[in-house]
Amino acid sequence: MPSAAATADRIGSLRWPPAGLRQGRGRRRAGRWTVPETITNMDVRYDEVLDPLRQAYDTGAAWRDGLTKQPWKVAERQAFMDRLASGTRLLEVGAGTGQDSAFFQQEGLVVVAADLSPVMVEHCRAKGIDAHVMDFLHLDVPAGSFDAVFAMNCLLHVPNHDLPAVLAAIRAVLRPGGLYFVGVYGGNESTEGPSDGDQHVPPRFFSWRTDEQLLGFATDARFDVVDFHLVDTGRGYSFQSLTLRRPYRD
Repeated sequence: MPSAAATADRIGSLRWPPAGLRQGRGRRRAGRWTVPETITNMDVRYDEVLDPLRQAYDTGAAWRDGLTKQPWKVAERQAFMDRLASGTRLLEVGAGTGQDSAFFQQEGLVVVAADLSPVMVEHCRAKGIDAHVMDFLHLDVPAGSFDAVFAMNCLLHVPNHDLPAVLAAIRAVLRPGGLYFVGVYGGNESTEGPSDGDQHVPPRFFSWRTDEQLLGFATDARFDVVDFHLVDTGRGYSFQSLTLRRPYRD
């Protein structure tokens, strides 16, 4: 297992887009999107990016906790809330400092928050949230124990190679019929690596996916698509808003 510093150096040395990236688009077959095999063949793995991500978010937690959420993010969160009933058990993955978890809790949901950053989890707990240090592949919760999962701008840190396993892990904690919100930046390009404009240290890994690829990963993971739309962020790229449902019958 490489050291955190060595992994951060390797991620930082990747080009944007990284050299050798094979780009491609999903294909729709029999009403379902499929992901080209080449898209999942990058050599970066989720366990390699965890330590640099944890360090970056530990260091940036206080700064991020003071940020004001953009109106379009508030609107996306509210739209998902409108699909849920009071008392819904919701798991937020990649919860950050707990701003969204606190909102859902105030709206009457039973909330559990998970984040890979211990400092982020401390911020969640300071807001009265039941929060735990967990990454996507180690969700230490009972199978089928949540009615909904909320994931705002966190799956973009998962390499394509491991995204199927992450989606399967999240699907497993949802009850049949449960809803899953996925929101990530992307749309036109398929790229993996650090962003030139990222101010976090060490550099964070990002995976940007085309709309077709994101939908392909979702349907390959046996989710039904409830809603998919793009949000103009005003920054030259889109936000992909995806609401999924675990089928009532598998």
